Amino acid sequence: MTGGNLTSAEQDVLDEIESEDVDFLRLQFTDILGVVKNVAVPARQAEKAFTEGIYFDGSSIEGFVRIQESDMRLVPDPDTFAILPWRQDEDGVSARMICDVYDTSTGEPFEGDPRRVLKNAIERAESMGFEANFAPEPEFFLFTEDEDGRATTETADHGGYFDLAPKDLASDVRRDIIYGLEAMGFEIEASHHEVARGQYEINFEYDDALSTADNVATFRTVVRAIAAQHDLHATFMPKPIPRINGSGMHTHMSLMTEDGENAFYDEDDEFSLSETAHSYLAGILEHAPAITAVANPTVNSYKRLVPGYEAPVYVAWSDRNRSALVRKPAARVPAASRIELRSPDPSCNPYLAFATMLHAGLDGIEKGLECADPIRENIYEFDEAKRDEYGIDTLPTNLGEAVDALEEDEVIYEALGEHVAPKFVEAKTQEFGEYLVEVSEWELDQYLETF
Repeated sequence: MTGGNLTSAEQDVLDEIESEDVDFLRLQFTDILGVVKNVAVPARQAEKAFTEGIYFDGSSIEGFVRIQESDMRLVPDPDTFAILPWRQDEDGVSARMICDVYDTSTGEPFEGDPRRVLKNAIERAESMGFEANFAPEPEFFLFTEDEDGRATTETADHGGYFDLAPKDLASDVRRDIIYGLEAMGFEIEASHHEVARGQYEINFEYDDALSTADNVATFRTVVRAIAAQHDLHATFMPKPIPRINGSGMHTHMSLMTEDGENAFYDEDDEFSLSETAHSYLAGILEHAPAITAVANPTVNSYKRLVPGYEAPVYVAWSDRNRSALVRKPAARVPAASRIELRSPDPSCNPYLAFATMLHAGLDGIEKGLECADPIRENIYEFDEAKRDEYGIDTLPTNLGEAVDALEEDEVIYEALGEHVAPKFVEAKTQEFGEYLVEVSEWELDQYLETF
């Protein structure tokens, strides 16, 4: 294939489509809830997609536009081209590209596109002389399916942390998932069984913020697709089984300077953290309640964020233990100096979550916020009086409280933008309201025959 007015990256994609005999392209994007959407087009439409874009009805997408302003345009990012490893068979080869969404009425990037929200945060970082790197650790469960192909809550194994086969019966599934991820360009660092039965973690290399958010969206798609090939259901629901550990997405962050140095590293600091890093960390702690609404966006998220299940609920930081909200991991080399926010879960929209984290940290840098001393004791063992003595607050205990915190936090609310912020608040307020009027099985078991 050849085309005029194409960039070299776009031409490379056309050439690969031809050499790999790709039949269909899936043009992907996400709604504000983080759900991946796609428009499938014949591969012969690739050049048109690059030069003109592909139009779609935005009024059908959660949080996008009203019916009277529904025409939107997808413009694929050629750097995200990848052949789908589970879509190669006798029926042909499929590939995907992640797209930016444009407003057809203005011809400008659509501010309601979560990818645009993150790009705005990245541009703020760049204006301050930084490039942001992120490295998430998404966890997930694998469940068996019933005879109708519907998900159960029966786990695929009964193994525990770092167990091997035969307890970790899903190791072959994880192997196939890793092969699929690597085929799509991921650099996998490690894979292991997590603490809970049926729970797993696959870690991939850090990257710039946008590429990492794209990778999280891709990761969830690949995991689900390949699990389904094994007649298993993969879920990123934070707490699918009561009274055991839930699934988190610990997120590591660092900033690089324009000359490629780690802005978070200072060899003379007790914790090897620069003044920039301390202020960034202080910004994260300052805005943690509001970030929680975005990084823990479901009613179910708060079943994970409770004391006693290794989930971080205390707004503090530590260089030694995992009971604090933010941890400073040990770094083998200066380039690896970073901080780790432990509250996010994998149900979040990665574009919005990373944007709020980045804006919070940059706000800390701009305001020169000072970071409190680290807590080196196990906060899980503190009583309320001792937490008060140390000045340790807790994260919101439910989605309603988190949304209130978001609305009250000007920095994080504005980080989402004029379009996404009110739409997100509206959606989450409705979700929490619907939850409040439901009656659970636990309530029926507890009260129906007692009162």
